[in-house]
Amino acid sequence: MTALNVVVLAAGQGKRMYSNLPKVLHKLAGKPMLQHVMDSANALSPSKMCVIYGHGGGTVPSAFPESSAIWAKQEPQLGTGHAVMQAIPHLEQDGLTLILYGDVPLTRAETLTALTDVAKTGKLAVLTIELADPTGYGRIVRDGKGNITGIVEHKDATPEQHKIREVNTGIMAVPTQRLSRWLSQLKNDNAQKEYYLTDIIAMAVSENVPVAAVHPSAEWETLGINSKVQLAQLERTHQSNIAQALLERGVTLADPARIDVRGTLTCGNDVFIDINCVFEGNVTLGDNVSIASGCVLKNVTIANDTQIAPYSVLDDAIVGADCRIGPYARLRPGTKLADGAHVGNFVELKNTELGKGSKANHLAYVGDATVGSNVNIGAGTITCNYDGANKYRTIIEDDVFIGSDTQLVAPVTVRKGATLGAGTTLTKDAPAGELTISRAKQVTIPGWKRPVKTSKK
Repeated sequence: MTALNVVVLAAGQGKRMYSNLPKVLHKLAGKPMLQHVMDSANALSPSKMCVIYGHGGGTVPSAFPESSAIWAKQEPQLGTGHAVMQAIPHLEQDGLTLILYGDVPLTRAETLTALTDVAKTGKLAVLTIELADPTGYGRIVRDGKGNITGIVEHKDATPEQHKIREVNTGIMAVPTQRLSRWLSQLKNDNAQKEYYLTDIIAMAVSENVPVAAVHPSAEWETLGINSKVQLAQLERTHQSNIAQALLERGVTLADPARIDVRGTLTCGNDVFIDINCVFEGNVTLGDNVSIASGCVLKNVTIANDTQIAPYSVLDDAIVGADCRIGPYARLRPGTKLADGAHVGNFVELKNTELGKGSKANHLAYVGDATVGSNVNIGAGTITCNYDGANKYRTIIEDDVFIGSDTQLVAPVTVRKGATLGAGTTLTKDAPAGELTISRAKQVTIPGWKRPVKTSKK
């Protein structure tokens, strides 16, 4: 098997981003644009991946602590050819090298595979595309027979060459031994006084090494990001692509232009998603799930027939079948809802298991709790799970009824079938099947007068 090296150029400053954050760390669909590039490259199972960084120093490699990539610093930045030179000592010479850019985040793995397949035949493979407005791009120069003879940068091009619409994306695949030799021969006698990687095209031609163009399926695969405007534009393009794929899989989107997926969204049949919903991390929706407008779901699994009402926030939660959540509900990490559970408006659950058919429908906080089946939690109920230093768990067994405005001071257990009267502050375990109540005795004070506001004259 031919060894595949990947070199990702990610040393640019990104002046037009007007940010202290290195350009390649700005996020597209919830993750750094450099991560998109590395993910696509990893899909090809490379032998080595070398990322060239510069501006921002160690900020860039430290953003990827789990990556197995090799990090090589380019300092100073003297052009794309100079950048690739920094990678040469780290590459396997027997094989191919695929050169990518950290600010071109949406090139598909399928396109990169097509590029490397061409290079495996001994050719220098270049990803090119025709643009209606090629201003700023290096032009692909061909001879009368259509063979590629070179690439000329926009600033170095003649007026006639400026008319060429086929442009270089910068992405290429090259036999590594030839790449190493050609890079050692680069010169910087150009308008920018930089070492252009594209000059190796002319070297290949001079050695009768065929240069082949590979074309992506869509222009957006080749688009780079140099400003917040371009970042926003490519974000919408990417989200539109995701929405289109969801629609093709049968998901109903109230408005495909108003959905944001910042991770992976997997949907069953007959799923409905209303406007302005955000999905982060890994989200799985079962059959016949409905997500109303304005919801945010992060790392959530939702089983069949569950409905999420508007403006609910779910984070690292598991939701069973036929549940009802919201509106304005919050499920925090560690929450698990069994089938048929209800979590209503302004209810917050954290690290809590809510049993089958149990309900917390209004204005409640249930944290660090295990709740059995068929439990009713009244409005205003809270579990007092934190003493300022440690957290404790509340156990509520099956068939319990908890009256409104109840405080359960953990650690405490409410036994099966118990009833807690409204306004109870529970500090000891409540016995099974009994009514437990703690509240001040109601009294009326005859003749009591409400204070009157005094004059400030």
